[in-house]
Amino acid sequence: MAGGGAVVSKSKQEYPGRLTPFVLMACLVAATGGMIFGYDIGISGGVTSMDPFLSRFFPSVYRKQQADSSSNSNQYCKFDSQVLTMFTSSLYLAALVASVCAASVTRVAGRKWSMFVGGVTFLAGCALNGAAQDVAMLILGRVLLGVGVGFANQSVHVYLSEMAPARMRGMLNNGFQLMITLGILAANLINYGTDKIAGGWGWRLSLALAAVPAGIITVGSFFLPDTPNSLLERGKADDAREMLRRVRGTDDVEEEYGDLSAASEASRAVKSPWRDILRRQYRPQLAMAVFIPLLQQLTGINVIMFYAPVLFKTLGFGGSASLMSAVITGVVNLAATLVSVFTVDRVGRRALFLQGGAQMFASLVAVGALVGAKLGWSGVAEIPAGYAAAVVAVMCVYVAGFAWSWGPLGWLVPSEVMPLEVRPAGQSITVAVNMLMTFAVAQAFLPMLCRLKFVLFFFFAAWVLVMTLFVALFVPETKGVPIEDMANVWKAHWYWRRFVTDVDDAQNGDIEMGNKNSSVKNYGLRSSLDS
Repeated sequence: MAGGGAVVSKSKQEYPGRLTPFVLMACLVAATGGMIFGYDIGISGGVTSMDPFLSRFFPSVYRKQQADSSSNSNQYCKFDSQVLTMFTSSLYLAALVASVCAASVTRVAGRKWSMFVGGVTFLAGCALNGAAQDVAMLILGRVLLGVGVGFANQSVHVYLSEMAPARMRGMLNNGFQLMITLGILAANLINYGTDKIAGGWGWRLSLALAAVPAGIITVGSFFLPDTPNSLLERGKADDAREMLRRVRGTDDVEEEYGDLSAASEASRAVKSPWRDILRRQYRPQLAMAVFIPLLQQLTGINVIMFYAPVLFKTLGFGGSASLMSAVITGVVNLAATLVSVFTVDRVGRRALFLQGGAQMFASLVAVGALVGAKLGWSGVAEIPAGYAAAVVAVMCVYVAGFAWSWGPLGWLVPSEVMPLEVRPAGQSITVAVNMLMTFAVAQAFLPMLCRLKFVLFFFFAAWVLVMTLFVALFVPETKGVPIEDMANVWKAHWYWRRFVTDVDDAQNGDIEMGNKNSSVKNYGLRSSLDS
């Protein structure tokens, strides 16, 4: 086939079953792992724009900001501080390391206990951040938050993909992204309110309230059922069959159970999933696990979400105005994510990927042009109110494009294409690459803004163009395909089929050779008997 988006005819009919209230509640609780991630994304940028927080922990940045405001200096470089960006980005470096460790916990102990570890360590990080007395205490708290995010992100997507019926997998998995957007919006609203608290201690409340979503997933993980896949993987066949009946709401589960059992046997035969995922036959899945999260972060979305208040303040908005602008983008983010939740299993992954990419590209070019027209290279001018409103409006268009495409699908597609035998390792790679790129982009954004000025928006626009072409050529449509039947997607793809079919041909050749050897042995035995 000439294109990357050929729809594969499924080799088996859709499994019987429905979306039961039991599964819906389990997926809602699991998806709150996204809320702790989203809350942190939203809270860190707002807190770092608050004067009491800056004056206490980053006095040099505070003094520089005040001097720049009074002398009408370069707007692009107000917050250029590696120590300040380390406060934000240290979490994602810790999450990278934790996600690798989480693969073993998810495989051996089950998905729910990996979520529990994430919730507990996130709670500890909230306590340290809320009570922080110095920068070291802040960074240590951020590291613990990162461990929590790494464990939660690694296990939640695997859990959601395994619990959901194939025809609703996109909707339920996108619940994670919906919770991220709820967390971001809640954080933006809380920052707007706590900034007005007299006494300058509102930032403590903002940081400590992250304990609310962390508490939900910590307590909820006790009551979550294990997935049938996880039970089979750990040798609990009877429990897995009973759980499959419960989650599908029907006794007619033998066909699906048989496929799960076969996948589980293959999984148990794999002793080193980290080594095996590097084999040629898993090349398509490995490419999705690496390139999709890498390109997702090069959209620039997280620098918008991390530093939205800082960015808007840099562009000439006042303190409260910058926080309110972040609230507006948060509302748009939430609304657009809901669009994805209800359309992803109807229109498919590729259509949303491609449309969102085109929308984001146009928006970033427009933002760069608007900012460049007024601030130029010097960055010493103030942006007029009309221009400022236009910047916020176009940025909202950009956020909407991300929220119904690369936001949820950047997590969904890598999780649903992984076969069971390498699924925990594959998801860990996805999370690790995402966290590594999040750390790199967050750490580099403020220095890049100071040096590249408005051209930074064109830089991200170029990457959006690259990732849209990547989808058009290499990302197949996975809508409605059962996870156990995903191999047929790669066999029908114009590029990836060479990796899958080559392995199939080699295996078939081994089988045929084995049959021939068996025939020779049988012939020799018959000859001996005849003589």
